[in-house]
Amino acid sequence: MYTQFFGLKEKPFAITPDPRYLFMSERHAEALAHLMYGINEAGGFVQLTGEIGAGKTTLVRALLEQLPPHADVAVILNPRVTPHELLLTICQEIGVTVPEHSTDSSKALVDALNEHLLAAHAKGRRVIVIVDEAQNLSVDTLEQVRLLTNLETASAKLLQIILIGQPELRDVLATSGLKQLAQRITGRYHLEPLSRRESLAYIKHRLKIADATVDIFTDRALREAHRVSHGVPRVINVICDRALLGAYSEDRHRIDTALVRRAAGEVLGRTLAPGWIAWAGGVTAVAGIAMLAFAGILLLNRPPQSPAIVLQAIAPSVAATIPDVAQREPTALNVASLLQTPTSTTDTDRAFVTLLALWGAKLEANDQRPCDQAARQGLECVYQKGSWGQLRMLNRPAILTLTDDAGAAHRAVLVKLADETARIDLGDGTRNVTLASLSRYWLGDYLIVWRPQALGQSLGQRVLSLGMQGSEIRSLRNNLESLRGEAKLKADETPDYFDEALARDVQAFQREHRLTVDGIAGVQTQIVLDSIVNAANAPRLLDSVETGAGVQNDNGRKSS
Repeated sequence: MYTQFFGLKEKPFAITPDPRYLFMSERHAEALAHLMYGINEAGGFVQLTGEIGAGKTTLVRALLEQLPPHADVAVILNPRVTPHELLLTICQEIGVTVPEHSTDSSKALVDALNEHLLAAHAKGRRVIVIVDEAQNLSVDTLEQVRLLTNLETASAKLLQIILIGQPELRDVLATSGLKQLAQRITGRYHLEPLSRRESLAYIKHRLKIADATVDIFTDRALREAHRVSHGVPRVINVICDRALLGAYSEDRHRIDTALVRRAAGEVLGRTLAPGWIAWAGGVTAVAGIAMLAFAGILLLNRPPQSPAIVLQAIAPSVAATIPDVAQREPTALNVASLLQTPTSTTDTDRAFVTLLALWGAKLEANDQRPCDQAARQGLECVYQKGSWGQLRMLNRPAILTLTDDAGAAHRAVLVKLADETARIDLGDGTRNVTLASLSRYWLGDYLIVWRPQALGQSLGQRVLSLGMQGSEIRSLRNNLESLRGEAKLKADETPDYFDEALARDVQAFQREHRLTVDGIAGVQTQIVLDSIVNAANAPRLLDSVETGAGVQNDNGRKSS
């Protein structure tokens, strides 16, 4: 959705383990070196651990692309298998031929595997088994894995096993029952999160791979992404992806710290405070201690009646460092809690009942489509895909399609729109919600209605251009003239022909309101003009008649 908006060839922060996006930090380079060592040196075990999202699976993909030509690899992605299922999977992965009548026998599988490994060793080939998410292996399966390393010649192990897992894998292998396996691990490495310097380079690296030509994130936003993600690559990806979507929704080509923090709050499911608050808290604590120490000195050098005077003098200074929580406005709701409403109460018909009521119209319970009923009452439906900036420009209530975490669609009526909050109706009354949480569930689909002012104007989003004639042209000309403070002419005195002069007036209006300047009055140009000229006669999203900027043009293309 946002890739074209930012000039990217693809989404740069997808969480799929694409080796093209592998960022070789010092930690990742060293980890990959450990894995390559396990392939090229003597058999046994190599253990790689790391936190969830640290990049272990991506490293495995990179390893597979760098395999030497003499290596055969079996990759076990589902470790929740029995010992027998593990043997069967390994045989299938490396092409061991097992007679069908022997597949139920673990001994037959081990014998066939041993024969295959001896033949491979004679040809100078290495056989490697990589087990991902190895912390989920049962003790019995781990013991079977250990027994596989007993397949050997007089001088070499025939099988190399690489265990990839979360930190819990270290605890599993440290148990008394697995000491023999732990003693056979020839290489251990734990993948730490990225440092701040590496996190900044990581984000820039992924944007570069996606063909970013400008700096989309400010330097402070990059540092904030590291702070809220703690340097975990997968968390960085999810937060940055959400920040890009949020910026697109708000028609913003630069991402700042506040937007990154809002994105992180949506991803992590909690409100995140700015980093300076913790610093300020420490400063406040130090200041408080200093003030109390100062008070103590004064108390020791004052008569007995002075403590009250001293504390009275100090109290205002200390209180000034504490935010006045009681005076804060109530926090707007998070949309996630509201989307638990059954979809039967957030369907299209209920949304149209609310939307049409704002225009003084009604939706009847019959077989006619809502937009057909709206047309009979002089209203025109406009369905498009866009952003918050576009909705601010059109300045009309809208039906938004929200998709919850389970994939269910909800229709919400956007009644009011502010800088950080919105007022929506989900079929059971209006509520204020945070714009950040609303952006998480809104992917840009919306529908508005408007009332064309020309009595003879046909509904259906008619585009007005040079050479056309009719009452719509007369209405367009009158509206533009009224914006310039010119008195409207009588109907029979206003030209109804779209000439060069009118085209220039349309271009001037489009230029002023940052629409695509083409001199063609498409549906968006008409709606924006109508929302300004007839602001008092129709429901508005914004409390002010001033419009936003950066919307799509009349054919759906986005203007900057």
